[in-house]
Amino acid sequence: MPPSLLLLLALGLGLAGWLAARARAWSFRRAKPGVRLAALPSYHAWYVALWVVVPVMLFALTWNVIAPQLVNQAVLASPAAADLPPFGMQRETMLAEARNVASGAAPAVFNPGARGLVEPFRDALTRYNLIGLAITLILAFGTGTWAFLRLRPDFTARTRVERMVMVVLLLASLVAILTTFGIFLSLVVETTRFFGMISPEEFLFGTHWGPDPMSSATNPDPSRYGALPLFWGTLYIGAIIAMLVAIPLGMMCAVYLTQYAAPKWRKVLKPALELLAGVPTVVYGYFAALTVAPFVRDVAKSVGIANASSESALAAGLVMGVMIIPFVSSMADDSIAAVPQAMRDGSLAMGATTNETIRRVLVPAALPGIVAGVMLAISRAIGETMIVVMAAGAAANLSINPLEAMTTVTFQIVAMLTGEGSFDHPATLSAFALGFVLFMVTLALNFIALRVVKRFREAYE
Repeated sequence: MPPSLLLLLALGLGLAGWLAARARAWSFRRAKPGVRLAALPSYHAWYVALWVVVPVMLFALTWNVIAPQLVNQAVLASPAAADLPPFGMQRETMLAEARNVASGAAPAVFNPGARGLVEPFRDALTRYNLIGLAITLILAFGTGTWAFLRLRPDFTARTRVERMVMVVLLLASLVAILTTFGIFLSLVVETTRFFGMISPEEFLFGTHWGPDPMSSATNPDPSRYGALPLFWGTLYIGAIIAMLVAIPLGMMCAVYLTQYAAPKWRKVLKPALELLAGVPTVVYGYFAALTVAPFVRDVAKSVGIANASSESALAAGLVMGVMIIPFVSSMADDSIAAVPQAMRDGSLAMGATTNETIRRVLVPAALPGIVAGVMLAISRAIGETMIVVMAAGAAANLSINPLEAMTTVTFQIVAMLTGEGSFDHPATLSAFALGFVLFMVTLALNFIALRVVKRFREAYE
């Protein structure tokens, strides 16, 4: 049964419970006109509705995971599955084709061997859909009846509803934490497998990157998995060149908009600047590849650098810096605007110029927000992919020359995870190791930002 149908069914049953409970709460007043309810009728209604909807939705999510496995087991146990290949991609393809036809997602199968599996799949899907529907109705009726029978005039429905809502909000707040933990756990598992094949020392400090997905998976060459050029390219493009562009321009934009711009200009310039954050990165990639990279190459050749390439770290870093200007500018703008006006007026009253007030009073007081914006921008830059793909090239070079082609961690992750590579091969598993290192770097940046923010916040609050 589709999850959307179970969701609609849960909402419909919840609405029925809501109406029934509300009518019962009003009946308490009609039966005894002088009775005072411990909670409004609407809270009685929400109490029953939540006890109907929440268990049904939890069951729907669980059933959506369990039911496909039960259907596959039922089909594999049927006589029609006796001629299936034992294991492998062909077997999975035949099962997927038959399931799609049985569920109505495809008109026919392409593999003749999957034609006999359509009817077993159709029967299993029908049977387990009916089982899921029956369990849903029984669960909704059981929990709804239990909650409905608890209603009485002195029932504290409001307290219980608020407690249930608080639990739901707590679970919602835990989604981000649990998602981060799940990402971290999946990276750790696959990275551990990779380090079982390649030494961490070779990976972290090796200077040659050239994995071969077609080589032997049981005897890989560790010298081809040196990721130091990738780490250097990521930091050089995203944390050095891009920041040399974004921080000065972003800070100057923030200072102008908060201290010098007239209100009518601020209303126009601030939204226009923030539009840069909404431009798709692939558009920045086209701009970098078609405009900035040729311009950088021509300028380099005009000053006597003959080997300048149209793919360079400088071109990618410049465009990436422009892309993250809104992150720096918006955070700095908000932080400077949040500084108490009394601090600015006091500085001017002591005879300081506007320039001195900005440098010695406003910017130091707003430093926590500025640092947070810079760290957010760095995290955004080192995770960028499309600009690097289209402007910086794929060469893993360990060089400080910004006119050379370089690559980054994110580009190599995409390269390793696309194609027909096996997930048991170290070349594919290296993408998870690269992702783990990138995850730890961004996590360290966040910790540094929190420490800096805490230190300077204590000084100025």
